[in-house]
This record gives sequence, C-alpha cells and structure tokens, in this order.
Amino acid sequence: MLNIEELTGLCSELGCRITPECSLREYITFRFGGTCRALISVNSAESAAKLLRYVRDNSIRFGILGRGSNVIVPDDGFDGVILLFGSDFAHIETNGNKMKCEAGALLASACVHAQQSGLTGMENLFGIPGTVGGALYMNAGAYGSEIKDIVISAEYIDLDGTIKTMNSEEMDLSYRHSTFSESGQVITSVTLELAEGDPDAIKEVMTECMAKRSSKQPLEYPSAGSTFKRPEGNYASLLIDQCGLKGLTCGGAMVSEKHSGFVINKGYATCADVLELCDKVKNIVKEKTGYILELEPVILK
Repeated sequence: MLNIEELTGLCSELGCRITPECSLREYITFRFGGTCRALISVNSAESAAKLLRYVRDNSIRFGILGRGSNVIVPDDGFDGVILLFGSDFAHIETNGNKMKCEAGALLASACVHAQQSGLTGMENLFGIPGTVGGALYMNAGAYGSEIKDIVISAEYIDLDGTIKTMNSEEMDLSYRHSTFSESGQVITSVTLELAEGDPDAIKEVMTECMAKRSSKQPLEYPSAGSTFKRPEGNYASLLIDQCGLKGLTCGGAMVSEKHSGFVINKGYATCADVLELCDKVKNIVKEKTGYILELEPVILK
C-alpha cells in the first residue's frame, strides 16, 4: 500500500525529487495521458535500487519512464509510482573508445558526446528521441544501425534489488527486443564500444540523418515515433499506404499524411483516440493484406 509521507521521506534521504499526483502528459512524447500517484526523479543506480526494493516490498505498482518516446499512457493514468530516469540520472563519460552512459542520458546527447570525442559507430542513431536505457531496452535502431551493434555491457537492477552487470551476449538482442523487455530487470547504465573517427565526418553523417528524419517524418506533431513494428517480409508504412489509410482519424489522432507509419496527436488526442485508430488500422490491414500489425509503443498499465 502506498504511503506518500513515508515515500517522500525516503526520497528526501536519497536526494530524489518527488511529485505526488503528477500528470504524465508532459513526460511522454505523445502528450496525453492521466496522472500517476507519484513521480520520482531518480539520481543514481543506488537510489533506484533502494526505491525498487521499497515499492516491491510494499506491493506498490511502479513503472519506469525515460524520455517517454515509446510509451502510451492511459487517459485514467497510472495507479502507482513512476521512477523517472531523466536529467538527474544522465551522466556520460568516455574511457578510450568506450563510453558509459547512465540510463537517463538522451541518446542524442550520447551521439553528440561521441562525435565531440572523435568516436564513430552511433551517428546513424542520432535523432532517435529516447534515452540510452530505453534504446537498449527495445534495441532501438535506424538507417541500418542498432544499439546491439555497439553495446558491450549494461549495469542493471535485478528483481531482488541487487545491482549487477550483464554482457551483450546475454541480452538476447533482436528487432525491437531485449531480455530487459521481458525480465523485469531495470537498466541503470549502458557501456558502448565505438571506434576512432573524424569528428567533422561524424557530424556530417549526423546532420544527414537528422535531415532525413525531418523530411520524411512528422516531427512537428507529438507522436511515439513508429507506431507499428515491422512485420516479417514487409513494412508497416507500406501496408498502411496500400490500404489507403493516410489521413485516417479518430478524434484528435491521425495516421500521418507525411509518413503513414506514424500515428500523430493533432493537439487534442486522447489515449482512447489513439488506441481506437490503431485498432482500425490493424483490422483493415489484416482484412486487406493478411498481415497482422503489432504496436511498437508500450502501454503503461
């Protein structure tokens, strides 16, 4: 059972900021959703471990948020505690050609840090709107590159609240999947292995990647990025195009006319709007093509 006063006292001891009854709409890139019972800004792996032990020992529902770029929050919110891995937990450091990032570090910031350090290998990931921890959780990728190509290890919190280290070979990394997405283990830092490169050449590739994103993706609207996973043997956006679904709407949610793989928030969408639209798209695509589309964003529940 959640005791806000007790939890606030623990956060004070740990130096973590806590916001009771916090609206989550500003913490996810889709910009909708209800409140959580409390949101806590985590500031270290040790704090995260203590908080996880507390919520588990007290049977309190909890969730982890980073940038919230691949998350859908229900309109009635989340009846539990959210641990935010954000700017308070975002240190990046390099040692030779290795770079260690705390889980809350923005992936874009890590790309810039690598570029400024003359390290190549992650520039194709520039522009993915998430944290490094979130990127490993779902094995994020773009333009032929994935996190699995450069990760060598991760620090994580096991189910008993113990901080441990896992090598990349143990992570079961595949398309939009890792062992962390199923195990309940919580990533606290990620170590990447890169190669020496020319900072100017690296920056040029990053600029090109961002230009591609801006020209092809509806970045001017709130969204969760690609809404559907790539079905085997095809592409979600191609199937949605073939079914003539660009511009299809439900309330404030719309299949982007710029990139049909994105469901966007026109500014007043609710979670219900988005899920109804996604269900319509899935049903029509299945009926017309036989392909079954699967949501890529995680629903916080």
